[in-house]
Amino acid sequence: MDESINGLARTHMCAELNIDDIGRDVTVMGWCQRTRNLGGVIFINIRDRSGLIQALFDDKTDGEVFKKAEKVRGEYVVAVRGVVAKRAPEAINPDMPTGEIEIIAKELRILSSAKTVPLYIEENSDVSEAVRLKYRYVDLRRPDMQRNLILRHKIAKSARDYYDGEGFLEIETPMLTKSTPEGARDYLIPSRIHPGKFFALPQSPQLFKQLLMVAGFDKYFQIVKCFRDEDLRADRQPEFTQIDLEMSFVDMDDILSVNERFIKKLFADVLDINIQTPFLRMPYKEAMERYGSDKPDIRFGLELVDVSDLVADCKFKVFADVVENGGSVRAINAKGCGEKFKRKEIDALAEFVKTYGAKGMAWIVVQEEGFRSPITKFLSDGEINSIMDRVEAKPGDLICFVADKERIVFDSLGHLRVEIAKKLNLVSDREFKFLWVTEFPLFEYDEEDERFVAKHHPFTSPMNEDIDMLDTEPSEVRAKAYDMILNGNEIGGGSIRIHSQQLQSKMFRLLGFSDEESKARFGFLLEAFKYGTPPHGGMAFGLDRLVMLISGCDSIRDVIAFPKVQNASCLMSEAPDVVEKEQIKELHIKTDI
Repeated sequence: MDESINGLARTHMCAELNIDDIGRDVTVMGWCQRTRNLGGVIFINIRDRSGLIQALFDDKTDGEVFKKAEKVRGEYVVAVRGVVAKRAPEAINPDMPTGEIEIIAKELRILSSAKTVPLYIEENSDVSEAVRLKYRYVDLRRPDMQRNLILRHKIAKSARDYYDGEGFLEIETPMLTKSTPEGARDYLIPSRIHPGKFFALPQSPQLFKQLLMVAGFDKYFQIVKCFRDEDLRADRQPEFTQIDLEMSFVDMDDILSVNERFIKKLFADVLDINIQTPFLRMPYKEAMERYGSDKPDIRFGLELVDVSDLVADCKFKVFADVVENGGSVRAINAKGCGEKFKRKEIDALAEFVKTYGAKGMAWIVVQEEGFRSPITKFLSDGEINSIMDRVEAKPGDLICFVADKERIVFDSLGHLRVEIAKKLNLVSDREFKFLWVTEFPLFEYDEEDERFVAKHHPFTSPMNEDIDMLDTEPSEVRAKAYDMILNGNEIGGGSIRIHSQQLQSKMFRLLGFSDEESKARFGFLLEAFKYGTPPHGGMAFGLDRLVMLISGCDSIRDVIAFPKVQNASCLMSEAPDVVEKEQIKELHIKTDI
Protein backbone atom coordinates (compact mmCIF):
# COMPACT_ATOMS: atom_id res chain seq x y z
CA MET A 1 0.00 0.00 0.00
CA ASP A 2 1.48 3.33 -1.06
CA GLU A 3 1.97 5.82 1.77
CA SER A 4 1.30 9.56 1.90
CA ILE A 5 3.56 12.43 2.92
CA ASN A 6 1.15 13.69 5.61
CA GLY A 7 3.17 15.37 8.33
CA LEU A 8 6.43 15.08 6.39
CA ALA A 9 7.83 18.10 4.52
CA ARG A 10 10.70 18.00 2.04
CA THR A 11 13.53 20.17 3.36
CA HIS A 12 16.06 19.86 0.52
CA MET A 13 16.47 18.77 -3.06
CA CYS A 14 18.81 15.76 -3.21
CA ALA A 15 21.89 17.38 -4.77
CA GLU A 16 21.55 20.60 -2.75
CA LEU A 17 23.10 18.86 0.24
CA ASN A 18 26.85 19.14 0.86
CA ILE A 19 29.44 18.81 3.63
CA ASP A 20 28.15 22.03 5.25
CA ASP A 21 24.93 20.13 6.05
CA ILE A 22 26.66 17.40 8.11
CA GLY A 23 24.67 16.82 11.31
CA ARG A 24 21.51 18.41 9.92
CA ASP A 25 18.13 16.67 10.09
CA VAL A 26 16.81 16.57 6.52
CA THR A 27 14.01 15.10 4.44
CA VAL A 28 14.43 14.30 0.75
CA MET A 29 11.94 12.87 -1.71
CA GLY A 30 12.44 11.33 -5.12
CA TRP A 31 12.88 8.17 -7.14
CA CYS A 32 15.04 5.19 -6.26
CA GLN A 33 17.90 5.15 -8.75
CA ARG A 34 19.64 2.12 -7.30
CA THR A 35 19.67 -0.14 -4.22
CA ARG A 36 22.52 -2.17 -2.74
CA ASN A 37 21.77 -4.68 0.03
CA LEU A 38 24.94 -5.67 1.85
CA GLY A 39 23.21 -7.77 4.47
CA GLY A 40 22.86 -5.62 7.56
CA VAL A 41 23.18 -2.40 5.55
CA ILE A 42 21.16 -1.15 2.56
CA PHE A 43 22.20 1.80 0.40
CA ILE A 44 19.56 3.57 -1.70
CA ASN A 45 20.46 6.28 -4.19
CA ILE A 46 17.59 8.76 -4.33
CA ARG A 47 17.15 10.96 -7.41
CA ASP A 48 15.25 14.14 -8.11
CA ARG A 49 15.82 16.73 -10.82
CA SER A 50 18.78 18.21 -8.92
CA GLY A 51 20.73 14.93 -8.84
CA LEU A 52 21.46 12.06 -6.45
CA ILE A 53 22.01 11.52 -2.75
CA GLN A 54 22.80 8.22 -0.99
CA ALA A 55 20.72 7.09 1.98
CA LEU A 56 22.02 4.43 4.40
CA PHE A 57 19.67 2.02 6.22
CA ASP A 58 21.16 -0.01 9.09
CA ASP A 59 19.23 -2.89 10.69
CA LYS A 60 20.81 -1.98 14.03
CA THR A 61 19.40 1.56 13.88
CA ASP A 62 15.76 0.71 13.21
CA GLY A 63 14.64 -2.78 12.24
CA GLU A 64 11.24 -1.71 10.92
CA VAL A 65 12.72 0.99 8.66
CA PHE A 66 15.31 -1.53 7.43
CA LYS A 67 12.60 -4.07 6.53
CA LYS A 68 10.76 -1.42 4.55
CA ALA A 69 13.99 -0.48 2.74
CA GLU A 70 14.34 -4.11 1.66
CA LYS A 71 11.12 -3.71 -0.36
CA VAL A 72 12.33 -0.69 -2.37
CA ARG A 73 13.06 -1.30 -6.05
CA GLY A 74 14.17 0.86 -8.95
CA GLU A 75 11.94 3.89 -9.65
CA TYR A 76 9.93 3.51 -6.46
CA VAL A 77 9.03 6.98 -5.19
CA VAL A 78 10.25 7.43 -1.62
CA ALA A 79 10.61 9.95 1.16
CA VAL A 80 13.58 9.62 3.51
CA ARG A 81 14.16 11.52 6.75
CA GLY A 82 17.52 11.31 8.45
CA VAL A 83 20.77 12.98 9.43
CA VAL A 84 23.46 14.07 6.97
CA ALA A 85 26.77 12.33 7.74
CA LYS A 86 30.24 12.28 6.23
CA ARG A 87 31.07 9.10 4.34
CA ALA A 88 33.99 6.94 5.37
CA PRO A 89 37.10 7.84 3.31
CA GLU A 90 36.97 4.56 1.40
CA ALA A 91 33.27 5.13 0.53
CA ILE A 92 33.67 8.62 -0.99
CA ASN A 93 32.50 8.77 -4.62
CA PRO A 94 34.40 11.54 -6.46
CA ASP A 95 32.14 11.16 -9.54
CA MET A 96 29.05 12.14 -7.58
CA PRO A 97 28.52 15.80 -6.51
CA THR A 98 27.16 14.55 -3.17
CA GLY A 99 29.74 11.75 -3.01
CA GLU A 100 31.31 12.90 0.30
CA ILE A 101 28.09 12.61 2.28
CA GLU A 102 25.09 10.36 2.87
CA ILE A 103 21.86 10.42 4.84
CA ILE A 104 21.65 8.08 7.86
CA ALA A 105 17.97 7.16 7.53
CA LYS A 106 15.56 7.40 10.45
CA GLU A 107 12.31 7.19 8.53
CA LEU A 108 11.27 5.82 5.13
CA ARG A 109 7.98 6.12 3.35
CA ILE A 110 7.25 4.33 0.07
CA LEU A 111 5.06 6.87 -1.66
CA SER A 112 4.57 4.89 -4.87
CA SER A 113 5.73 1.53 -6.12
CA ALA A 114 6.77 1.05 -9.77
CA LYS A 115 6.82 -1.60 -12.46
CA THR A 116 10.11 -2.31 -14.18
CA VAL A 117 10.62 0.70 -16.46
CA PRO A 118 11.06 0.16 -20.23
CA LEU A 119 14.35 2.08 -20.36
CA TYR A 120 17.24 2.83 -18.05
CA ILE A 121 17.31 6.20 -16.33
CA GLU A 122 20.80 7.08 -17.46
CA GLU A 123 22.71 9.56 -19.61
CA ASN A 124 22.59 9.18 -23.40
CA SER A 125 20.36 6.12 -23.47
CA ASP A 126 20.80 3.92 -26.54
CA VAL A 127 17.18 2.76 -26.39
CA SER A 128 15.29 3.34 -29.65
CA GLU A 129 13.65 6.72 -30.00
CA ALA A 130 10.27 5.04 -30.56
CA VAL A 131 10.46 3.50 -27.07
CA ARG A 132 11.68 6.76 -25.57
CA LEU A 133 8.77 8.70 -27.07
CA LYS A 134 6.18 6.03 -26.21
CA TYR A 135 7.24 6.28 -22.54
CA ARG A 136 8.25 9.93 -22.65
CA TYR A 137 7.35 10.52 -18.99
CA VAL A 138 10.03 7.96 -18.09
CA ASP A 139 12.51 9.20 -20.71
CA LEU A 140 12.20 12.71 -19.25
CA ARG A 141 13.55 11.42 -15.93
CA ARG A 142 16.97 10.93 -17.53
CA PRO A 143 19.49 13.57 -16.39
CA ASP A 144 20.44 14.73 -19.90
CA MET A 145 16.79 15.23 -20.85
CA GLN A 146 16.13 17.15 -17.67
CA ARG A 147 19.17 19.34 -18.33
CA ASN A 148 17.82 20.09 -21.80
CA LEU A 149 14.47 21.28 -20.49
CA ILE A 150 16.07 23.24 -17.66
CA LEU A 151 18.28 24.90 -20.29
CA ARG A 152 15.18 25.67 -22.35
CA HIS A 153 13.63 27.35 -19.30
CA LYS A 154 16.77 29.42 -18.74
CA ILE A 155 16.85 30.53 -22.39
CA ALA A 156 13.19 31.56 -22.28
CA LYS A 157 13.76 33.43 -19.00
CA SER A 158 16.85 35.17 -20.41
CA ALA A 159 14.77 36.27 -23.42
CA ARG A 160 11.97 37.63 -21.27
CA ASP A 161 14.37 39.47 -18.97
CA TYR A 162 16.29 40.96 -21.90
CA TYR A 163 13.38 42.17 -24.00
CA ASP A 164 11.59 43.51 -20.93
CA GLY A 165 14.74 45.51 -20.13
CA GLU A 166 14.75 46.87 -23.68
CA GLY A 167 11.21 48.20 -23.33
CA PHE A 168 9.31 45.41 -25.12
CA LEU A 169 5.82 44.40 -24.00
CA GLU A 170 4.82 40.73 -24.01
CA ILE A 171 1.39 40.61 -25.66
CA GLU A 172 -0.48 37.44 -26.56
CA THR A 173 -2.02 36.99 -30.00
CA PRO A 174 -4.89 34.62 -30.98
CA MET A 175 -4.54 30.90 -31.49
CA LEU A 176 -7.84 30.70 -33.41
CA THR A 177 -7.46 32.89 -36.43
CA LYS A 178 -8.12 33.21 -40.16
CA SER A 179 -6.49 30.99 -42.77
CA THR A 180 -4.04 33.05 -44.82
CA PRO A 181 -1.58 31.78 -47.45
CA GLU A 182 1.85 32.03 -45.80
CA GLY A 183 3.74 29.23 -47.51
CA ALA A 184 2.83 26.07 -45.59
CA ARG A 185 -0.47 24.30 -45.01
CA ASP A 186 -2.60 25.56 -42.15
CA TYR A 187 -3.98 23.39 -39.39
CA LEU A 188 -7.72 23.98 -39.71
CA ILE A 189 -10.32 23.86 -36.92
CA PRO A 190 -14.00 23.59 -37.88
CA SER A 191 -16.40 25.96 -36.15
CA ARG A 192 -19.44 24.45 -34.46
CA ILE A 193 -21.15 27.82 -34.20
CA HIS A 194 -20.43 28.86 -37.80
CA PRO A 195 -21.23 25.79 -39.95
CA GLY A 196 -18.93 25.32 -42.92
CA LYS A 197 -16.38 27.83 -41.64
CA PHE A 198 -12.96 27.17 -40.17
CA PHE A 199 -10.42 28.73 -37.88
CA ALA A 200 -6.73 28.20 -38.59
CA LEU A 201 -3.96 27.76 -36.07
CA PRO A 202 -1.35 30.48 -36.70
CA GLN A 203 1.78 29.69 -38.70
CA SER A 204 3.16 32.79 -36.98
CA PRO A 205 1.70 35.89 -35.30
CA GLN A 206 2.78 37.93 -38.35
CA LEU A 207 -0.39 39.91 -39.11
CA PHE A 208 -1.27 40.48 -35.48
CA LYS A 209 2.15 41.77 -34.50
CA GLN A 210 2.00 44.21 -37.40
CA LEU A 211 -1.44 45.31 -36.20
CA LEU A 212 0.06 45.88 -32.73
CA MET A 213 2.44 48.34 -34.37
CA VAL A 214 -0.52 50.06 -36.04
CA ALA A 215 -2.09 50.12 -32.57
CA GLY A 216 0.90 52.05 -31.21
CA PHE A 217 2.54 49.53 -28.87
CA ASP A 218 5.94 50.31 -30.39
CA LYS A 219 7.80 47.22 -29.12
CA TYR A 220 6.15 43.81 -28.88
CA PHE A 221 7.50 40.36 -28.09
CA GLN A 222 6.04 36.98 -27.30
CA ILE A 223 7.24 33.43 -26.72
CA VAL A 224 4.57 31.79 -28.80
CA LYS A 225 3.43 28.47 -30.28
CA CYS A 226 3.17 28.31 -34.08
CA PHE A 227 1.74 25.56 -36.29
CA ARG A 228 2.53 24.30 -39.79
CA ASP A 229 1.12 21.22 -41.43
CA GLU A 230 4.26 20.20 -43.34
CA ASP A 231 6.61 17.26 -43.72
CA LEU A 232 8.89 16.85 -40.73
CA ARG A 233 12.62 16.35 -40.23
CA ALA A 234 15.07 16.46 -37.32
CA ASP A 235 14.73 20.21 -36.74
CA ARG A 236 11.06 20.64 -37.67
CA GLN A 237 7.83 19.98 -35.75
CA PRO A 238 4.15 20.62 -36.58
CA GLU A 239 3.97 22.80 -33.47
CA PHE A 240 7.02 24.84 -32.64
CA THR A 241 7.93 27.83 -30.50
CA GLN A 242 9.17 31.25 -31.55
CA ILE A 243 10.66 34.16 -29.68
CA ASP A 244 8.70 36.69 -31.70
CA LEU A 245 9.22 40.46 -31.78
CA GLU A 246 8.28 43.61 -33.67
CA MET A 247 9.41 47.25 -33.41
CA SER A 248 8.14 50.57 -34.77
CA PHE A 249 10.11 53.55 -36.11
CA VAL A 250 13.22 51.46 -36.79
CA ASP A 251 15.45 50.53 -39.67
CA MET A 252 17.29 47.26 -40.24
CA ASP A 253 20.36 48.32 -38.23
CA ASP A 254 18.20 48.94 -35.15
CA ILE A 255 16.67 45.44 -35.31
CA LEU A 256 19.97 43.68 -35.96
CA SER A 257 21.64 45.54 -33.12
CA VAL A 258 18.98 44.83 -30.48
CA ASN A 259 19.00 41.11 -31.36
CA GLU A 260 22.78 40.83 -31.38
CA ARG A 261 22.71 42.19 -27.84
CA PHE A 262 20.10 39.55 -26.95
CA ILE A 263 22.36 36.75 -28.23
CA LYS A 264 25.31 38.21 -26.34
CA LYS A 265 23.30 38.25 -23.08
CA LEU A 266 21.80 34.82 -23.71
CA PHE A 267 25.15 33.08 -24.21
CA ALA A 268 26.61 34.86 -21.20
CA ASP A 269 23.61 33.79 -19.08
CA VAL A 270 23.39 30.12 -20.05
CA LEU A 271 26.92 29.17 -21.19
CA ASP A 272 29.10 31.90 -19.66
CA ILE A 273 30.50 32.58 -23.15
CA ASN A 274 31.34 36.04 -24.45
CA ILE A 275 29.97 36.33 -28.00
CA GLN A 276 31.71 39.00 -30.07
CA THR A 277 29.50 41.63 -31.70
CA PRO A 278 28.69 43.06 -34.15
CA PHE A 279 28.15 39.96 -36.27
CA LEU A 280 29.50 39.62 -39.78
CA ARG A 281 26.95 40.67 -42.44
CA MET A 282 26.91 38.92 -45.79
CA PRO A 283 24.60 39.63 -48.75
CA TYR A 284 22.60 36.65 -49.99
CA LYS A 285 24.37 36.66 -53.36
CA GLU A 286 27.80 36.46 -51.71
CA ALA A 287 26.67 33.68 -49.35
CA MET A 288 25.42 31.59 -52.26
CA GLU A 289 28.51 32.13 -54.40
CA ARG A 290 31.00 31.45 -51.60
CA TYR A 291 29.17 28.75 -49.63
CA GLY A 292 26.34 27.50 -51.84
CA SER A 293 23.87 28.22 -49.06
CA ASP A 294 21.84 31.10 -47.63
CA LYS A 295 22.69 29.73 -44.17
CA PRO A 296 26.43 29.14 -44.47
CA ASP A 297 28.55 27.48 -41.83
CA ILE A 298 31.59 29.76 -41.58
CA ARG A 299 33.49 27.69 -39.00
CA PHE A 300 35.61 26.26 -41.83
CA GLY A 301 36.70 27.15 -45.37
CA LEU A 302 36.03 24.81 -48.31
CA GLU A 303 34.50 27.71 -50.22
CA LEU A 304 33.04 27.39 -53.71
CA VAL A 305 35.13 28.74 -56.61
CA ASP A 306 33.58 29.65 -59.99
CA VAL A 307 35.65 28.23 -62.85
CA SER A 308 32.98 28.60 -65.56
CA ASP A 309 34.98 31.09 -67.60
CA LEU A 310 38.06 28.85 -67.52
CA VAL A 311 36.26 25.80 -68.96
CA ALA A 312 33.75 27.47 -71.30
CA ASP A 313 35.72 26.40 -74.40
CA CYS A 314 37.30 23.21 -73.08
CA LYS A 315 36.96 19.82 -74.75
CA PHE A 316 35.29 18.29 -71.70
CA LYS A 317 31.76 18.38 -73.10
CA VAL A 318 30.00 18.23 -69.72
CA PHE A 319 31.61 21.50 -68.62
CA ALA A 320 31.40 23.31 -71.95
CA ASP A 321 27.75 22.43 -72.60
CA VAL A 322 26.64 23.55 -69.13
CA VAL A 323 28.32 26.94 -69.54
CA GLU A 324 26.88 27.36 -73.04
CA ASN A 325 23.37 26.68 -71.68
CA GLY A 326 23.66 29.32 -68.96
CA GLY A 327 24.72 27.08 -66.07
CA SER A 328 27.93 27.23 -64.09
CA VAL A 329 30.90 25.06 -63.18
CA ARG A 330 32.18 25.47 -59.64
CA ALA A 331 34.76 23.71 -57.53
CA ILE A 332 35.74 23.05 -53.94
CA ASN A 333 39.36 22.53 -52.92
CA ALA A 334 39.25 19.85 -50.24
CA LYS A 335 42.68 20.58 -48.80
CA GLY A 336 44.73 17.44 -48.16
CA CYS A 337 41.91 15.07 -49.11
CA GLY A 338 43.70 13.80 -52.19
CA GLU A 339 45.99 11.96 -49.81
CA LYS A 340 43.37 11.13 -47.16
CA PHE A 341 40.51 9.88 -49.36
CA LYS A 342 40.71 6.60 -51.24
CA ARG A 343 38.97 6.20 -54.60
CA LYS A 344 35.89 4.62 -53.02
CA GLU A 345 35.53 7.63 -50.70
CA ILE A 346 35.74 10.00 -53.66
CA ASP A 347 33.13 7.91 -55.48
CA ALA A 348 30.92 8.14 -52.39
CA LEU A 349 31.15 11.94 -52.56
CA ALA A 350 30.03 11.76 -56.19
CA GLU A 351 26.99 9.75 -55.13
CA PHE A 352 26.36 12.20 -52.30
CA VAL A 353 25.96 15.22 -54.60
CA LYS A 354 23.43 13.30 -56.69
CA THR A 355 21.00 13.47 -53.77
CA TYR A 356 20.87 17.24 -54.34
CA GLY A 357 20.14 17.05 -58.04
CA ALA A 358 23.66 16.94 -59.49
CA LYS A 359 24.26 14.44 -62.26
CA GLY A 360 27.68 13.63 -60.87
CA MET A 361 30.96 15.06 -59.58
CA ALA A 362 34.18 15.50 -61.52
CA TRP A 363 37.42 15.48 -59.54
CA ILE A 364 41.16 16.00 -59.74
CA VAL A 365 43.71 14.78 -57.20
CA VAL A 366 46.78 17.03 -57.18
CA GLN A 367 50.06 15.12 -56.85
CA GLU A 368 53.71 16.14 -56.76
CA GLU A 369 54.30 14.46 -60.11
CA GLY A 370 51.08 15.70 -61.76
CA PHE A 371 47.37 14.95 -61.58
CA ARG A 372 45.16 11.91 -61.08
CA SER A 373 41.72 12.33 -62.60
CA PRO A 374 39.36 10.92 -65.22
CA ILE A 375 38.83 14.39 -66.77
CA THR A 376 42.31 15.91 -67.18
CA LYS A 377 42.75 14.20 -70.55
CA PHE A 378 39.99 16.50 -71.86
CA LEU A 379 41.65 19.66 -70.52
CA SER A 380 44.67 21.49 -71.87
CA ASP A 381 47.69 22.18 -69.68
CA GLY A 382 46.75 25.86 -69.72
CA GLU A 383 43.19 25.15 -68.58
CA ILE A 384 44.37 22.83 -65.80
CA ASN A 385 46.96 25.33 -64.59
CA SER A 386 44.41 28.16 -64.61
CA ILE A 387 42.00 26.06 -62.56
CA MET A 388 44.74 25.09 -60.10
CA ASP A 389 45.74 28.73 -59.66
CA ARG A 390 42.18 29.85 -59.04
CA VAL A 391 41.43 27.16 -56.45
CA GLU A 392 44.91 27.64 -54.89
CA ALA A 393 45.70 23.94 -55.25
CA LYS A 394 48.75 22.25 -53.75
CA PRO A 395 49.97 18.65 -53.88
CA GLY A 396 47.70 16.43 -51.78
CA ASP A 397 44.52 18.43 -52.51
CA LEU A 398 41.29 17.04 -53.95
CA ILE A 399 39.42 19.38 -56.31
CA CYS A 400 35.70 18.56 -56.62
CA PHE A 401 33.60 19.98 -59.48
CA VAL A 402 29.86 20.16 -60.14
CA ALA A 403 28.47 21.51 -63.43
CA ASP A 404 24.75 22.20 -63.78
CA LYS A 405 22.11 24.87 -63.36
CA GLU A 406 23.32 27.33 -60.77
CA ARG A 407 20.64 26.33 -58.28
CA ILE A 408 21.76 22.68 -58.40
CA VAL A 409 25.46 23.59 -58.28
CA PHE A 410 24.93 25.70 -55.17
CA ASP A 411 22.76 23.11 -53.44
CA SER A 412 25.03 20.14 -54.13
CA LEU A 413 28.37 21.85 -53.43
CA GLY A 414 26.90 23.68 -50.43
CA HIS A 415 26.03 20.36 -48.85
CA LEU A 416 29.25 18.71 -50.08
CA ARG A 417 31.45 21.21 -48.23
CA VAL A 418 29.59 20.40 -45.00
CA GLU A 419 29.91 16.66 -45.64
CA ILE A 420 33.66 16.96 -46.22
CA ALA A 421 34.04 19.09 -43.08
CA LYS A 422 32.32 16.34 -41.05
CA LYS A 423 34.61 13.68 -42.51
CA LEU A 424 37.65 15.80 -41.64
CA ASN A 425 36.33 16.71 -38.15
CA LEU A 426 36.70 20.42 -38.92
CA VAL A 427 33.85 21.56 -36.68
CA SER A 428 32.97 21.47 -33.02
CA ASP A 429 29.45 21.97 -31.65
CA ARG A 430 31.01 24.05 -28.87
CA GLU A 431 32.28 26.65 -31.36
CA PHE A 432 29.67 29.31 -32.14
CA LYS A 433 30.00 31.41 -35.29
CA PHE A 434 27.24 33.91 -36.06
CA LEU A 435 26.49 36.01 -39.10
CA TRP A 436 23.64 37.88 -40.72
CA VAL A 437 22.62 37.05 -44.27
CA THR A 438 20.97 40.10 -45.85
CA GLU A 439 19.62 41.39 -49.17
CA PHE A 440 17.59 38.30 -50.01
CA PRO A 441 15.64 38.29 -53.27
CA LEU A 442 12.14 39.63 -52.66
CA PHE A 443 10.68 36.98 -54.99
CA GLU A 444 11.56 33.52 -56.21
CA TYR A 445 10.06 31.94 -59.31
CA ASP A 446 7.87 28.87 -58.87
CA GLU A 447 8.43 26.85 -62.04
CA GLU A 448 5.53 24.51 -61.29
CA ASP A 449 2.96 27.31 -60.88
CA GLU A 450 4.80 29.58 -63.37
CA ARG A 451 4.61 32.62 -61.15
CA PHE A 452 6.60 34.55 -58.59
CA VAL A 453 6.17 33.75 -54.90
CA ALA A 454 7.48 35.67 -51.89
CA LYS A 455 10.95 34.50 -50.80
CA HIS A 456 10.05 35.22 -47.15
CA HIS A 457 6.44 36.39 -46.90
CA PRO A 458 4.26 38.92 -48.74
CA PHE A 459 4.69 41.63 -46.07
CA THR A 460 8.44 42.07 -46.62
CA SER A 461 9.52 45.47 -47.89
CA PRO A 462 11.65 45.81 -51.03
CA MET A 463 14.84 47.82 -50.76
CA ASN A 464 14.11 51.45 -51.59
CA GLU A 465 16.53 51.57 -54.51
CA ASP A 466 14.88 48.50 -56.09
CA ILE A 467 11.21 49.57 -55.93
CA ASP A 468 11.31 50.87 -59.52
CA MET A 469 12.15 47.34 -60.71
CA LEU A 470 9.00 45.77 -59.26
CA ASP A 471 7.18 46.09 -62.58
CA THR A 472 10.13 45.55 -64.92
CA GLU A 473 12.58 43.11 -63.27
CA PRO A 474 10.92 41.57 -60.20
CA SER A 475 13.53 38.80 -60.03
CA GLU A 476 16.23 41.43 -59.37
CA VAL A 477 14.43 43.16 -56.51
CA ARG A 478 16.13 42.73 -53.14
CA ALA A 479 14.27 42.56 -49.86
CA LYS A 480 14.89 44.30 -46.57
CA ALA A 481 15.15 40.83 -45.09
CA TYR A 482 17.75 39.28 -42.81
CA ASP A 483 18.45 35.88 -41.26
CA MET A 484 20.64 35.21 -38.24
CA ILE A 485 22.80 32.15 -38.89
CA LEU A 486 24.61 30.03 -36.30
CA ASN A 487 26.94 27.25 -37.46
CA GLY A 488 25.04 26.69 -40.69
CA ASN A 489 21.58 26.89 -39.11
CA GLU A 490 19.05 29.67 -39.48
CA ILE A 491 18.08 30.48 -35.89
CA GLY A 492 16.07 33.60 -36.62
CA GLY A 493 14.87 35.76 -39.43
CA GLY A 494 12.80 38.79 -40.21
CA SER A 495 12.39 41.87 -42.29
CA ILE A 496 11.38 45.47 -42.47
CA ARG A 497 7.69 45.33 -43.32
CA ILE A 498 5.68 47.16 -45.94
CA HIS A 499 3.77 49.89 -44.14
CA SER A 500 2.20 51.52 -47.20
CA GLN A 501 -1.28 50.31 -48.09
CA GLN A 502 -0.63 51.06 -51.76
CA LEU A 503 2.69 49.17 -51.84
CA GLN A 504 1.21 46.23 -49.94
CA SER A 505 -1.67 46.01 -52.44
CA LYS A 506 0.85 46.11 -55.29
CA MET A 507 2.85 43.33 -53.67
CA PHE A 508 -0.25 41.13 -53.53
CA ARG A 509 -0.94 41.78 -57.21
CA LEU A 510 2.63 40.83 -58.15
CA LEU A 511 2.15 37.58 -56.26
CA GLY A 512 -0.91 36.79 -58.35
CA PHE A 513 -3.66 37.83 -55.94
CA SER A 514 -6.54 39.77 -57.42
CA ASP A 515 -7.82 42.76 -55.45
CA GLU A 516 -10.79 40.61 -54.42
CA GLU A 517 -8.55 37.77 -53.22
CA SER A 518 -6.32 40.20 -51.32
CA LYS A 519 -9.32 41.70 -49.60
CA ALA A 520 -10.75 38.27 -48.76
CA ARG A 521 -7.46 37.04 -47.28
CA PHE A 522 -5.87 40.16 -45.82
CA GLY A 523 -8.65 42.76 -45.85
CA PHE A 524 -8.37 43.53 -42.14
CA LEU A 525 -4.65 44.32 -42.51
CA LEU A 526 -5.12 46.48 -45.60
CA GLU A 527 -7.96 48.31 -43.88
CA ALA A 528 -5.80 48.93 -40.81
CA PHE A 529 -3.05 50.42 -42.97
CA LYS A 530 -5.45 53.22 -43.96
CA TYR A 531 -5.48 54.59 -40.43
CA GLY A 532 -1.86 55.59 -39.89
CA THR A 533 0.87 52.94 -39.95
CA PRO A 534 4.36 53.53 -38.55
CA PRO A 535 7.43 52.12 -40.34
CA HIS A 536 8.07 48.82 -38.58
CA GLY A 537 9.96 45.56 -38.72
CA GLY A 538 10.86 42.58 -36.63
CA MET A 539 12.01 39.01 -36.53
CA ALA A 540 11.48 35.69 -34.82
CA PHE A 541 13.91 33.20 -33.32
CA GLY A 542 13.19 29.48 -33.46
CA LEU A 543 13.38 28.66 -29.76
CA ASP A 544 13.49 24.88 -30.29
CA ARG A 545 16.37 25.10 -32.75
CA LEU A 546 18.24 27.59 -30.57
CA VAL A 547 18.01 25.26 -27.56
CA MET A 548 19.08 22.33 -29.73
CA LEU A 549 22.23 24.09 -30.90
CA ILE A 550 23.17 25.46 -27.48
CA SER A 551 22.67 22.05 -25.84
CA GLY A 552 24.61 20.21 -28.57
CA CYS A 553 21.68 17.92 -29.41
CA ASP A 554 21.12 16.57 -32.92
CA SER A 555 17.32 16.83 -32.92
CA ILE A 556 14.81 19.33 -31.59
CA ARG A 557 12.81 16.36 -30.31
CA ASP A 558 15.39 16.16 -27.51
CA VAL A 559 14.62 19.71 -26.33
CA ILE A 560 10.80 19.51 -26.50
CA ALA A 561 8.98 17.84 -23.63
CA PHE A 562 6.38 16.00 -25.71
CA PRO A 563 7.32 16.11 -29.40
CA LYS A 564 5.69 14.54 -32.44
CA VAL A 565 7.39 11.97 -34.71
CA GLN A 566 7.98 12.02 -38.46
CA ASN A 567 4.31 11.53 -39.36
CA ALA A 568 3.15 14.30 -36.96
CA SER A 569 1.75 11.86 -34.40
CA CYS A 570 2.42 11.45 -30.68
CA LEU A 571 3.48 7.91 -29.76
CA MET A 572 2.70 8.49 -26.09
CA SER A 573 -0.85 9.90 -26.26
CA GLU A 574 -1.62 8.30 -29.64
CA ALA A 575 -2.79 11.62 -31.04
CA PRO A 576 -4.30 12.25 -33.53
CA ASP A 577 -7.13 9.85 -32.90
CA VAL A 578 -10.70 9.20 -33.96
CA VAL A 579 -13.48 11.06 -32.15
CA GLU A 580 -17.09 10.27 -31.40
CA LYS A 581 -19.52 10.50 -34.32
CA GLU A 582 -21.59 12.96 -32.32
CA GLN A 583 -18.62 15.34 -32.13
CA ILE A 584 -18.23 15.19 -35.91
CA LYS A 585 -21.94 15.79 -36.36
CA GLU A 586 -21.85 18.87 -34.10
CA LEU A 587 -19.15 20.35 -36.34
CA HIS A 588 -21.33 19.91 -39.46
CA ILE A 589 -18.67 17.72 -41.08
CA LYS A 590 -19.23 14.62 -43.18
CA THR A 591 -16.43 12.13 -43.73
CA ASP A 592 -16.10 9.08 -45.95
CA ILE A 593 -12.92 7.87 -44.22
